[in-house]
Amino acid sequence: MSIDRLRRFIGDMTSLTGGAWQDKDEAAIVEVGAKLLAELVKHDDWLPESAAKSPPHGYAQNLLWCDPFERFCVVSFVWSPSANTPVHDHQMWGLVGMLRGSETSLSFTRHPETGALVPGKLTKLAPGDVEVLVPAIGDIHQVTNTLADQPSISIHVYGGNIGAVRRHTFDVKTGQPNLFVSGYTNKEQPNIWDRSVEVRAGG
Repeated sequence: MSIDRLRRFIGDMTSLTGGAWQDKDEAAIVEVGAKLLAELVKHDDWLPESAAKSPPHGYAQNLLWCDPFERFCVVSFVWSPSANTPVHDHQMWGLVGMLRGSETSLSFTRHPETGALVPGKLTKLAPGDVEVLVPAIGDIHQVTNTLADQPSISIHVYGGNIGAVRRHTFDVKTGQPNLFVSGYTNKEQPNIWDRSVEVRAGG
């Protein structure tokens, strides 16, 4: 396992958000960021084991990196078998890349008369696939691990510090939002900057 891929991805996302952020060009960030994430999750040889451990139930939300200016963060979601989320939103753009296993993302829209949430498109992600979430288009969804006998892992990139923002879960029948702040499962982040082994090997 080598964390080099993650280090390069973080560097590329820092350059992207640092440049496009000045123009507030969210469309450019999402378009290019999705390609960068797709390249990252094509390879399953970089995620540290500490960020890949399946919880006994539910899911773990492990922070891998947060930009110092909170322009983006990178998170590993580890889903226990058949785990799912409440119906929720994000309050910022998001990219979801499938690393291991499989998951579905069920989108919801609000009924114009009743306010209830109406199920929409069901997207199934396999390893290497990337889904884009943009609030202006609609980012209310529910995620489910499609595998009943093993964990799944997806890598999420958000346009902010997702664990420290106020967002919402929803009652589907009424559309009633409930505020929550997700936080993170892990207490320590991977050390992406220890390059001592490769430096020593290079003489």
